[in-house]
Amino acid sequence: MLLLFSLLCFEFQRLINFSMDFVTPVLDVASLICNCVGDRADHLRRLPQNLNSLRTETEKQNNVYKDVKERVEREENLEKKKRTHVVDGWIGRAEAMEKEVKELLDRCDEENQKKCFGTCCPRNCRSSYKLAKMVREKMDAAAELQSEGSNFQVVAVALPSPHVIERPLEEKPVVGLDSPFREVWRLLQDKQVRTIGIYGMGGVGKTTLLKKINNNRLQIPDDRWKGREEDDKAAEICRILKTKKFVLLLDDIWEPLDILRVGIPPLGDGNQSKIVFTTRSADVCRGMAAQKSIKVECLEEKEALSLFQAKVGEDTLNSHPDIPNLAEMVAKECKGLPLALVVIARAMASAKTPEEWERNLQKLRLYPKDVAGTENDLFSVLAFSYDSLPNEATKSYFLYCSLFPEDYQIPSERLIQLWIGEGFLDEHDDIQEARNQGGKIIEMLRHACLTEAGITRFSQEGKYLKMHDVIPDMALWLACEKGKKKNKFVVKDGIGLIRAQEVNKWKDAQRIAFWNKTRIEELREPPCFPNTETLIGCAMFTFPSGFLTNMFVIRVLDFFNNKLLKLLAEIGNLATLQYLNLLGTIIKYLPIELKNLKKLRCLMLDRLFSLASLPSQMVSSLSSLLLFSMKSFSSSSPTVEIMLLEELEQLEHINDISIMLTSIQSIQRLFESHKLRRSTTSLELESCRGVNQVQLSPFIKALKVLKCDELEEVKIIHFEKQMVPSKFPNPQCCFNHLLSVYIDACKKLLNLNCLIHAPKLQSLLIVRSEIIEKVRR
Repeated sequence: MLLLFSLLCFEFQRLINFSMDFVTPVLDVASLICNCVGDRADHLRRLPQNLNSLRTETEKQNNVYKDVKERVEREENLEKKKRTHVVDGWIGRAEAMEKEVKELLDRCDEENQKKCFGTCCPRNCRSSYKLAKMVREKMDAAAELQSEGSNFQVVAVALPSPHVIERPLEEKPVVGLDSPFREVWRLLQDKQVRTIGIYGMGGVGKTTLLKKINNNRLQIPDDRWKGREEDDKAAEICRILKTKKFVLLLDDIWEPLDILRVGIPPLGDGNQSKIVFTTRSADVCRGMAAQKSIKVECLEEKEALSLFQAKVGEDTLNSHPDIPNLAEMVAKECKGLPLALVVIARAMASAKTPEEWERNLQKLRLYPKDVAGTENDLFSVLAFSYDSLPNEATKSYFLYCSLFPEDYQIPSERLIQLWIGEGFLDEHDDIQEARNQGGKIIEMLRHACLTEAGITRFSQEGKYLKMHDVIPDMALWLACEKGKKKNKFVVKDGIGLIRAQEVNKWKDAQRIAFWNKTRIEELREPPCFPNTETLIGCAMFTFPSGFLTNMFVIRVLDFFNNKLLKLLAEIGNLATLQYLNLLGTIIKYLPIELKNLKKLRCLMLDRLFSLASLPSQMVSSLSSLLLFSMKSFSSSSPTVEIMLLEELEQLEHINDISIMLTSIQSIQRLFESHKLRRSTTSLELESCRGVNQVQLSPFIKALKVLKCDELEEVKIIHFEKQMVPSKFPNPQCCFNHLLSVYIDACKKLLNLNCLIHAPKLQSLLIVRSEIIEKVRR
């Protein structure tokens, strides 16, 4: 029994053990299922709370994103930096996160609408659980992005220096601008620097430096550009621009521009290129199919006053307690137009008493304010600066500038010569005094902001002037008595053919100017210009026959670079003519009738490469001649030159001679005459054989010596023929007027020590000379 009982107990225990081996895995599985179900239920239960948390974290992350983006854009736009790769990647992830969260929230809203009717249970637990899990993950990711973005110490770094230095617009690359470029760039990033001045002598590269900072120029090799037709050039521009993303800036367009015609490829979504242009007309915006047109408004009253006060200057504003109030009244009259504010403020800068301000304010208010059109409104305001000129004579000088086209670089010397020819400077007996006074007037006009200094590639500052933007139009409007006499001043610039009926409208014209390929059709009968005092025909085609016949009071004829083949005998009938410029024409013969021009005071015959000869006794017959210029005369010979010098010596009033000589006999004839030496201000010597020494008077202004192989020395002579001592010369024996010297291919000329006595020398150019080689060694 005991044995049986033991066996039963053993079997029972084995059965129990077997049962436990079966039940335990089942219980484990059940436990895992319960845990999984509980975790998913927890996700579903916390979904509303997590959605709110996700919205909160996303809003915080978006605020951090905006802060980072603003920092990046500020440093890129103002400080010219580039965002770091880390920040760029973060911004991309932040923008993607914002989009993904929005889509997730929209899906959650849709799922929330699908709950079982009358319960809070979702219809599709599996789908809801996936959304709940994604919400939790996005919430954590948004928090991580927020933390990362809040800890950025650096968001952008300075751009590396360019691998290739931009080529300038000139034919040859300009070197030596790297250092000033870096300095200007550093100052542009300095928040404390508000004004940067770039200055230097003419031709030093100021404009090139500015373009290097601001522009990227389309580069086309010269051999693929020069001498090509317009269509070919347009095709070349188009070929290059097609491969680039570009921004084309067009300034001051007066009519719609066919961009395809000039080679600008169509703007499509693919290349992302843009065109930005300025104009004064909304019609041009429509004609150019502008997708966005922005009107630039005038300044608000507070801004306008601030600009006006800054330009007047604190010294003037503080000179009397009443002036600040008067300045505010004057600023209001400018109607917020920046150009008018600047021009009038500078005109008022020297007014230090209330009486001057009140008087000028009254002048400003007298102009009509209801004139139709923006141009007239602008002219009425700008004319105040004109009215502030000291006298009527100075106003005439300014109005004369309206004969030159817009943006034209006006040579100062040529303008002064024209004024002399017109008789504007008759109060000065000596032509040098007249030139000096003309220079002062040009400076006066510049200070009045009616003109500004112009410059060309190889010239010094002060040799050219120009008028900015609307000033020439305003001057022409004033010259025509504020538009009341439309054709009092006639200026035609590059307009092609002028019809006869147009010419007939100029009967009352006082001054007429043609520029740049303008031509007049043949007329049935000679026109009548009873009031015309000035006729300028520059770089244009010839005049029709009889055009000069009926000019009874003409004073100035300027045919500079005209395609004039023949000067008709009718010119001898212009008894009032005082100025004749034939420079650069292709005239072969001068009519003997020029002898009749007894009032002629200025005669320019430079660069007449086609002229065969000068009529005998023609120059000596011009009894009133003050100024004579004849350089680069192709038919020059010792006989012709000596004859010309002798005729010039016979002229009683001559005191300004510019001449080219090509022989030792001519030079000796010049130096033998006290009168000729004193009157010669510009001398060119070319291929003068046998000349080893040149003695110049102290009155010389310009010297040019070409291919004088035997020339060894240049000296200054006193009129008593005393040589200038090597040190401390007396003022009478100095080159006090010498401004420029040009030496070319003078192999034996090794000494130019005389130039130490030229205190006003501005330009010295020596080429193909042993002097240069000696300096190099």
